[in-house]
Amino acid sequence: MKLLRPTRSQLKLWQKLNHARYRHREGLFLAEGYKVVQELLKSTWKTDAVLVMEKKRPQWNDFLLTIPEGIDIFGLSETAWSALSQDKTAEGILAVVAMPPRTDIAEFLMRASGHIVLLHEIHNPGNLGAIVRTAHWFGVRAMVLSTGSVDFTNPKVVRSSMGSLFHLHIMADVDFTEALPKIKEHYFLVGSHIREGAMPHASARMTALLMGSESHGLPEALLHLTDEHWRIPGTGNADSLSLPQAAAIMMYECSKQGSGTRS
Repeated sequence: MKLLRPTRSQLKLWQKLNHARYRHREGLFLAEGYKVVQELLKSTWKTDAVLVMEKKRPQWNDFLLTIPEGIDIFGLSETAWSALSQDKTAEGILAVVAMPPRTDIAEFLMRASGHIVLLHEIHNPGNLGAIVRTAHWFGVRAMVLSTGSVDFTNPKVVRSSMGSLFHLHIMADVDFTEALPKIKEHYFLVGSHIREGAMPHASARMTALLMGSESHGLPEALLHLTDEHWRIPGTGNADSLSLPQAAAIMMYECSKQGSGTRS
């Protein structure tokens, strides 16, 4: 298999994708690592190109043969690769991914099925990636991110999700004050609270799990809109659980009754 040679303008464009404003302007982002690229190719997300470090091509020959026709495969020098890669020890394979088209909240909810996760002002990319991976494990297929949250195309989010990102419908930059009343028309809305509320439990209804950042939690104005608060009790002296841990517990308990039904 002959690898294509990227043009100087292509290399320049791909390098710019390490910055959020260029990702959103071009509608493209980078997904690095074998597992991540593998999951991308299994999904319905559009792969714009696959890039391979020429030095490491021999270890990827078999995998490259499985890439569908119509997806260009480019070979990059170590120098060109270093300008793109976020990994200290690069695996030598990444993909250029097209962002999914933006929809409004009504269309998004029509496409969603089962329980959904709502995240308010999550700033840590590692936390978001871990929650995306957990959501995929528990069968959650839709996630809404508020205005002020980390960009879900951030390389650290993509990498830490281990490819699970490409199996979720994600809507970002949403004003929760406006969106939550619309979401409540279709979902039982549960807000995470550190001090009060019911223990997480199985839900027979379609449930939207609303969680805030580790530092600030959820603002009272949003908690006031929820149908129920959930609190995770503990017996130790730790200040709190991490957000990914709390999210995992809530998703696990909520999923015990399957995907739920619309109320």
